Amino acid sequence: MFENFVNWLNSIIWSSALVYLCLGTGLYFSIRTRFLQVRHIKEMLKLTFKGEKSDAGVSSFQALALSLSGRVGTGNIAGVATAIAFGGPGAVFWMWLVAFLGAGSAYVESTLAQIYKIKHKGQFRGGPAYYIERGLGVKWYAILFAIATILATGLLLPGVQANSIASSLSTAFGMNTSVTGFLLITALALIIFGGVKRIVSVAQIVVPFMAIGYVLVAIVIVAMNIDKLPDAFMLIIKSAFALESAFGGIIGLAISWGVKRGIYSNEAGQGTGPHAAAAAEVSHPAKQGFVQAFSIYIDTLFVCSATAFMMIITGMYNVYDATGKGLLVNNMGTAEPGPGYTQAAVESVFPGFGNIFVAVSLFFFVFTTIMAYYYIAETNIAYLNRDKDRPWMMYLLKICFLGVVFYGCVKTAAVAWALGDIGVGLMAWINIIAILLLQKPALIALKDYEKQKKEGKDPIFKPEELGIKNADFWEHEYDKTKQETAASK
Repeated sequence: MFENFVNWLNSIIWSSALVYLCLGTGLYFSIRTRFLQVRHIKEMLKLTFKGEKSDAGVSSFQALALSLSGRVGTGNIAGVATAIAFGGPGAVFWMWLVAFLGAGSAYVESTLAQIYKIKHKGQFRGGPAYYIERGLGVKWYAILFAIATILATGLLLPGVQANSIASSLSTAFGMNTSVTGFLLITALALIIFGGVKRIVSVAQIVVPFMAIGYVLVAIVIVAMNIDKLPDAFMLIIKSAFALESAFGGIIGLAISWGVKRGIYSNEAGQGTGPHAAAAAEVSHPAKQGFVQAFSIYIDTLFVCSATAFMMIITGMYNVYDATGKGLLVNNMGTAEPGPGYTQAAVESVFPGFGNIFVAVSLFFFVFTTIMAYYYIAETNIAYLNRDKDRPWMMYLLKICFLGVVFYGCVKTAAVAWALGDIGVGLMAWINIIAILLLQKPALIALKDYEKQKKEGKDPIFKPEELGIKNADFWEHEYDKTKQETAASK
């Protein structure tokens, strides 16, 4: 009874309305920013590796690594396989499109996070709860976002993510799930009890390593089958527009699954990325907006595409018909859509290597996602706790977080995924409505940044001169923080 209710509620929250709201919002912001994701691609690349860290904040690259920790996860392996299985190869094109448009949403939400960030107990904190209260002035709405986020990222999703680690290591190495759980929570405890600095220190090393390694293997597989690349690319394009007869009957599913999986993977507009964006030490909010927009490209155009091309070129995938029961393409027998497709793709080229490689990749992808979940949950606890000294709330979060991770390794329930999806879906609804209502400061910041760059300056943000209110950090503490950073060098 409860499971049926949860699935029903999940289907409402994650209905087509949310899918097309995300897509439409991305298109709207792309137009309003005059497609900054194209115009400023060079600036995005430059800013990604620039920026200074301080006692209160992290560098732009560290913030990028932290946000990618959450974005690059099971969706890049299992999610792509599912999209192709139920939407055909054409679903990949729609994933690309939602990433391109989503970069516009990512810029807006991340720039807002920077504009309305605060310095709390010596650390930068920010995200949707902060800019909803300070920008929109609707405190109950901000609290609603914070609670939904804490439940989703702090209590529900970590366990089911941890279960995928335990399952993959058990399959590849025969490792006992209890042993995996103990080792996992030990590693996580060392990181999360070390604070934000330790989280980003791990993320800046692990994330580039895992993403580059995964993409490189994909490039090798594509290179070894280079003659099949043009056909694979054309299959994706033709299938996306019902020009491939085999998949003509599932064009609607191609769009739906491509958009859903693209949104779920890159998280543009969902409100997760702004938490990491707010932690960055930059001189102008638009700088981190650009960096976070580029993170969408890394997640989908690089990592998701790597998975898609490995499967399509090697032919290691199934495609179901519109009923979801019959098969239009049957290359994998009865194998369930998921990491097994990617494992089979790598195995077909490197026998004896695929299972281990995908298991290890999945471990790093999911481990860093769990790290990011903790940081997001902690930031929202800090929001609820910012006016009162209640340190027990942080300790309770840590204990509960580690507990659900261990439990998820040894046992999981299908309803947990649905509950987590409900939390993330609520975050997306709340955040997208908020950024649509609060877009003006982010667009003003973009115009100001472009103006200062045209004048040959390194842009510095002065909100009072731009008519932006309640950006207290930038008005009262930015100069002080810069002086403290200079004095500590």
